[in-house]
Amino acid sequence: MPKTRGGKDAPPPLPEPLGVPVADSHTHLDMQEGTVEGALEKAVSVGVTTVVQVGCDVKGSQWAAETAAAYDSVHATVALHPNEAPRIVLGDPDGWSRQGAREAGGDAALDDALAEIDRLASLPQVRGVGETGLDHFRTGPDGMAAQERSFRAHIEIAKRHGKALVIHDRETHADVLRVLREEGAPERTVFHCFSGDAEMAEVCAAAGYFMSFAGNMTFKNAQPLRDALAVAPLDLVLVETDAPFLTPAPYRGRPNAPYLIPVTVRAMAAVRGVDEDTMAEAISVNTARAFDY
Repeated sequence: MPKTRGGKDAPPPLPEPLGVPVADSHTHLDMQEGTVEGALEKAVSVGVTTVVQVGCDVKGSQWAAETAAAYDSVHATVALHPNEAPRIVLGDPDGWSRQGAREAGGDAALDDALAEIDRLASLPQVRGVGETGLDHFRTGPDGMAAQERSFRAHIEIAKRHGKALVIHDRETHADVLRVLREEGAPERTVFHCFSGDAEMAEVCAAAGYFMSFAGNMTFKNAQPLRDALAVAPLDLVLVETDAPFLTPAPYRGRPNAPYLIPVTVRAMAAVRGVDEDTMAEAISVNTARAFDY
């Protein structure tokens, strides 16, 4: 059945274009409907001229690198998502049992996957290593060791190749910060879809970490995110869609895509009490600095 125009599954309308071009610092074009060309054209039409395509597993990271090589406006990051490492070590729920994974050498399989991420990270179109980090929301205690081992390996890869580290941090603020202290963070570290409060933002600011805000900062129940944005140094703030997820209000629940970045930028400008051009200019400069392009 075709989608109803204006229905809950229909793409939101194009927002008014931004006066200053910006970048979507974190998106998943491979998870969105339509073509890459179509997504980029819609984004450019509203002032989103650059996107960072993020890998979450080996195949997705390979696709990200290939796509960034094919389009000048796309940069790639490559990684095993925090929830991917436990799946590799403990067994793919769509295939191996956990016991079978151990018998087949789950640790060796993780090493092989990390070796491919390392190879991809050396490519010039790959500007970051991530999204990596920790996630205690979806991964239980039996997967935490593999998750942390993977995170530490990604930090080492990022530092060795001089690439940005892109962090996924879900219900793990203290442990993520601990591992970064223990390993030594790369020169450029980005907290993707920043999920902390004002206190967490001050800790990240003191360490010089970039904080990337997504459409969920517009949600009614997201006052802690807005408080964090209010105290984050303007020169450490980025914007992202995390599309197709986290579509900003008033379109929450509908498909997200890079062309909706202006909605979040305007909400961010309102929180900071600045005009949207000032917000967009800061975001543009910061994203280029974070990903060294």
